[in-house]
Amino acid sequence: METQLFNLNGYTDLPEGKVASIVTYLDMRARPLLRAEDRPDLRLKKVVSPDLTEYRELFRRIGEDWLWFGRLVMDDAELSALFAEPARELYFPMSGRDTIGVLELNFADPKNAELAYFGLVPEAIGGGAGRWLMKKALDIVWARPETERFWLHTCTADSQQALGFYRSVGFKPYKRAIEIADDPRLKGLLPEASAPHLPLIEERSRD
Repeated sequence: METQLFNLNGYTDLPEGKVASIVTYLDMRARPLLRAEDRPDLRLKKVVSPDLTEYRELFRRIGEDWLWFGRLVMDDAELSALFAEPARELYFPMSGRDTIGVLELNFADPKNAELAYFGLVPEAIGGGAGRWLMKKALDIVWARPETERFWLHTCTADSQQALGFYRSVGFKPYKRAIEIADDPRLKGLLPEASAPHLPLIEERSRD
């Protein structure tokens, strides 16, 4: 693992090919009083063994603008093993026959449930589907008697609305971190034009 010393009271240059974001961790320790969203046009589908090609296409549609890459760096064997974990639950919100998002929950620590992934395709954003999906997530998590805490993390690469949305439904921030990774655009995992709020910095030739 590569290491990097940071100036905690100033600027630190990153190596070429790297991208960084500020991560905010949030949690809730009791079920919030969240108003039910009436969306008879939507339903939640539990997925046990997703088609990996279709899943990656959906993952890119949801996360391309926000530099999601966590599932794109995994090969078929790794991704299949991940979704085979008995404590991991994957759901697709559906509008008719169309998949419009993803909800992934991790119950590996039964007392501390994790919202691993939560997102909608671009055309589904802004119409209330996000609050409907979050209500479904809260119903699933807090229906488990062992749940004591529900947590997630978001970052500055994500939508500017994400942090405010999570706080509006009852999550409270408790920790920050810096995430540094290889820029997935330079590795061909995402288009170079994705996430324009984090401009791509081309690696310079050393010749």
